[in-house]
Amino acid sequence: MNFTHFNHFNSEGNAVMVDVGDKEITTRIAVAEGSIKVNSEVFYAVKNNTAKKGDVLAVARIAGIMAAKKTSDIIPLCHPLFITKAAVDFTLNETDLTITATAQVKVNGKTGVEMEALHAVSAALLTIYDMCKALDRSMEIQNIHLLHKEGGKSGIYDRKA
Repeated sequence: MNFTHFNHFNSEGNAVMVDVGDKEITTRIAVAEGSIKVNSEVFYAVKNNTAKKGDVLAVARIAGIMAAKKTSDIIPLCHPLFITKAAVDFTLNETDLTITATAQVKVNGKTGVEMEALHAVSAALLTIYDMCKALDRSMEIQNIHLLHKEGGKSGIYDRKA
């Protein structure tokens, strides 16, 4: 099998961290999102800030920011980065009882922050699940994906609708 077209494998098929030493430092931004489908009891507890464990979205926001900063500790071949911005926001959709988390991560560096944004969304949604599982164990985390990235040699990526 030819592994040379995968950045994280050498020609023998061994996992390696990509050498970014010769890359230029550029401003890199990534935006990711995902959602969690909940029952009406959870939705209104989150919306009205009446969950027994406290302010669900405030805790989930901090969890997402912390996850962005710690991505290289969890994803084995990610580079440790000096992140200059990590933000997590939420949109509540009453019609379909979903809470969408959107994360934006920024760095001035030699490698992108797509994994950090995706990790932030994942941790934020898992935190919502954790804080509300007593009300609804059937919550479903869904559709985590990259929306936008910019910077570096590959330029701008925008997800098509």
